[in-house]
Amino acid sequence: MDESKPEKSVLHAVRPSERLVSIDALRGFDMFWIAGGGSFVMEFCRLFSNPLPRWLERQFDHVPWVGFVGWDLIMPLFLFIVGAAMPFSIGKRVERGDSRGRIYRKVIYRMVVLWILGMIAQGHLLAFDLNTLKLYSNTLQSIAAGYLIASIALVELPVRWQGALCGALLVVYWALMRFVPVPGYGAGVFTPAGNLAMYIDKVLLGRFQDGGNYTWILSSLGFGATVLMGVLAGHLLRSKLAETRKALLLAGAGVACLLAGWLWGFVFPIIKHIWTSSMVLWSGGWCLLLLALFYWVIDVLGYRRWTFFFIVIGMNAIVAYMAPDIIPFMQISRTLFAGLARHLGMFGNFLIAGGALGVLWAGLYYLYRNKTFVRI
Repeated sequence: MDESKPEKSVLHAVRPSERLVSIDALRGFDMFWIAGGGSFVMEFCRLFSNPLPRWLERQFDHVPWVGFVGWDLIMPLFLFIVGAAMPFSIGKRVERGDSRGRIYRKVIYRMVVLWILGMIAQGHLLAFDLNTLKLYSNTLQSIAAGYLIASIALVELPVRWQGALCGALLVVYWALMRFVPVPGYGAGVFTPAGNLAMYIDKVLLGRFQDGGNYTWILSSLGFGATVLMGVLAGHLLRSKLAETRKALLLAGAGVACLLAGWLWGFVFPIIKHIWTSSMVLWSGGWCLLLLALFYWVIDVLGYRRWTFFFIVIGMNAIVAYMAPDIIPFMQISRTLFAGLARHLGMFGNFLIAGGALGVLWAGLYYLYRNKTFVRI
């Protein structure tokens, strides 16, 4: 193959890129919650109601199995945003004449780095102990798998076929989970121990399997579909349609996905732990609605000042994700503010949580001011 020129299949995949503030802000908004924002918001709410109402408190923790709450949206939103940015990033490479081979080399590089970072975050890689090592157990690795699938689709397929592939991944995953029997359980079992995705993980990963009730290998089909939903949204944002129409189409697609996911959930339950197809549509619907809102307010109406806090986080999302696993921000905050917090009563815990978030944000702001952006 002649790699001196980009292939036609690359050229029709994307259009010249233009960075959208809404994507960076939404990425930062997502990272905010796992970088200490969840504890901060909980403690803030407790200032007005302690204990928290049950309906509110349950939004800050994953559901045990079937169902979906606010905290369950963080991981799908991360994958979705990665996809939404892909038409822009690959568009730059096409614009400067990158070959297909060069694009794929970059894709493989990113996948490997994400995989290693995922093993550091939750796979106990730095313990250098085979007894505790987990090969596939982290959000960054799910992004790597979804990114690989979406990248191939973005390069090789026209937009309509990318959408078809997204739907096909969801249907194939459902069919496998519904009709392929699991030894000792049978087919169509969606319990933590009896589902096909868990069986495949245990067989293929063996002693290096996650150990929890999350599944990864077969669920990679769903990861790919989630990233592809973001890719399709990115294509829409890069189109020549009027800005208001783009926002309305994103919102309409979000409502349609919510309805489809809810209906599919009656036969294929909404279960984030195994990334069911109904969950992909349900979470994707909320992702589309959030993107529509952020795009409309930030890029269409032009209200951008409030986004700075989130943009600082979003511009170094990998650092924001990895830093809490390496640096004990909560312990640092207690060291700095525990003495004062003892005298503040109900405001003490709020100060500690805010301090942990503030220390991390200050570090990210330092990187931002110095134009240091850690990208893969």
